[in-house]
Amino acid sequence: MMSFAPTAWFGLVFTPVLIATGQILFKMTSARAAGFSARELMSLFSSPTLLSALMLYGLGTIIWIFTLKSVPLTLAYSFMALTFCLVPLFAAFFLGETVTARYAIGAALIIGGMIVINS
Repeated sequence: MMSFAPTAWFGLVFTPVLIATGQILFKMTSARAAGFSARELMSLFSSPTLLSALMLYGLGTIIWIFTLKSVPLTLAYSFMALTFCLVPLFAAFFLGETVTARYAIGAALIIGGMIVINS
């Protein structure tokens, strides 16, 4: 297994968590999206939920940039696949969406692929 500093591991794991959380907030924002008029767009852009999602994405990007200082991109980028595992879990927990057995199998394959890539 790879040996990186604890801060690098934090970035590799925490960035996908921030991105996945942002996706949930984008989905929650979409419920308020009415149309494309100037008033509706201003309402959308001033939504605390959307602003929170954008802040999380921004924070995740900053953490990712510092993570990439110490981790090769070819290895680090595979950790972004964690978002494909986390978003459905977060959607089930926060939005009441269904997680299926096929999802569980797919997530296991993604994690297995990450292990192969990074070993």
